[in-house]
Amino acid sequence: MLNLERLRTLDALARHGSVSGAAAGLHVTTSAVSQQMTKLEREVGQQLLAKNGRGVRLTDAGSLLAEHAARILSQVELAQADLEEQRGKAVGELRMSAFPTAMRGLMPATLSALRADHPGLRVGCHEMEPLPAVAAVVRGDIDLAVVLDWYNKPMPIPDGLVKAPLLDDPADVAMPAAHPLADRAEVDLEEFANDEWITWAEGEFCHEWLMFTLRGKGVEPRIAHRAEEHHTQLALVAAGLGVCVAPQLGRDPMPAGVRTVPVRHRVRRHVYVVWRADADRRPSIRAAVEALRAAGAGLR
Repeated sequence: MLNLERLRTLDALARHGSVSGAAAGLHVTTSAVSQQMTKLEREVGQQLLAKNGRGVRLTDAGSLLAEHAARILSQVELAQADLEEQRGKAVGELRMSAFPTAMRGLMPATLSALRADHPGLRVGCHEMEPLPAVAAVVRGDIDLAVVLDWYNKPMPIPDGLVKAPLLDDPADVAMPAAHPLADRAEVDLEEFANDEWITWAEGEFCHEWLMFTLRGKGVEPRIAHRAEEHHTQLALVAAGLGVCVAPQLGRDPMPAGVRTVPVRHRVRRHVYVVWRADADRRPSIRAAVEALRAAGAGLR
């Protein structure tokens, strides 16, 4: 009889590609992963892992069993969803993530509502950027993720995931109060061609969007500073060190000395939530989506 937890360990190894990655995804130690794999190899009577430099790789038998493990675990997810649906209550554990401004602007109200309305549901929430969050949902490391894309740069959603819109988040340009455009009713992004920009970390989805958008308007942006948190970016703006794009979600309170001006052709982020299709019938998923939508509606 194959042990489900050992199959889960094998599945994590196949998805993450390393013992350390599997351990992080399963929230266990690397020695626990190695022990589970040793026991699984004894159970099946075949070698599932082989040394590969300093790491390991799946053998042919390991890859074959990993394919079966993925299907078995998907069926277990469906069984859990069916049982939860039959019980009709949002109970058990729910693992969520949200990008930083959604964590600040949406999650406090969402988590409070879930605690009040569903006392049998244990919710854990982690701050995570959109691209790694989607990958974590696909892997099964988290159940549900609040993510975003931009009006002119959608983020691809892999097959097997379901998405539901939460809100559209307008974004303005934030600039020092002494900036020549600070008293304008509207601005165009290309008017900041000679300004220094404060942006996100290299490779982050929002940074890539800003580069894509400004270059599409014939502007090669001058990047002065990088900060992942919008409030850090705004603090740099307040110090007169550049301008930045400032979405409204989770933005308040604004620091003194900063002005925000809407963009003439509206700049918006689409905020939505994603989860695995095989968990679609879980009442806990439906409860979380409902709470997130209520929190988003409360911001309008």
